[in-house]
Amino acid sequence: MGLHSNIIGEGRPFVILHGFLGMSDNWKTLGGQFSEQGFQVHLVDQRNHGRSFHDDVFNYEVLAEDLKAYCKYHNLEDIILLGHSMGGKTAMLFATLYPELVSKLLVADISPRFYPIHHDAILNGLSALNFDEVKSRGQADKVLSDYVPDFGTRQFLLKNLYWIEKGKLALRINLEILKNEVGEIGEPLPSYARFEKDTLFLRGDRSEYIGIEDERLIANHFPIAEIVTISDAGHWLHAENPKAFYEAVIRFIE
Repeated sequence: MGLHSNIIGEGRPFVILHGFLGMSDNWKTLGGQFSEQGFQVHLVDQRNHGRSFHDDVFNYEVLAEDLKAYCKYHNLEDIILLGHSMGGKTAMLFATLYPELVSKLLVADISPRFYPIHHDAILNGLSALNFDEVKSRGQADKVLSDYVPDFGTRQFLLKNLYWIEKGKLALRINLEILKNEVGEIGEPLPSYARFEKDTLFLRGDRSEYIGIEDERLIANHFPIAEIVTISDAGHWLHAENPKAFYEAVIRFIE
């Protein structure tokens, strides 16, 4: 059971991991832009997300092993690895476990620390979608709006909708397991984990995921890490200010 991915372009391998409740499609536009700079971009769906397989086991150890198997299957080494949020946690762990496979690490808006559960409203909203009654994206949006007031967040979540058969909508994510295992999303990087190659942390200036107090922790795990702040952006910094995000990434990897 390999991970599903969308592979764009030719050149140095550049692997991108989406965040919690996201999917590889969230990165299609930026992935296309990166591929034009001479990279073979791998937009990967992590387990229980997107078009990848569903499984009852869900934690960063298995997410890192899934990526290891993916790299082996596609003969990838010396990869540039970028992860956002949950994908950033997977990327950090993978790079510390398999530094020989990673040439450069980029982490978007997440720190190695523990985060308390904060996805309750979103998960409750998705759970409230009864697809015997909800027959359109608009109806789904209306149900979700009671739980998730932010329009942009709802649009992001509604990308998970698809037609499982004619007239019947469903969610691509494995909602039941993600609800059961949501505590795993906030787990910290193990205290001994270290990656001593080029690392870039990108944070949104309106996001609270990477604060001043995280900088020392980042330096402990990633001794040569740089931290760059993307202006006019919150947690979904790649979607909110894609131009600045793209420029910061290209500057770092070239």
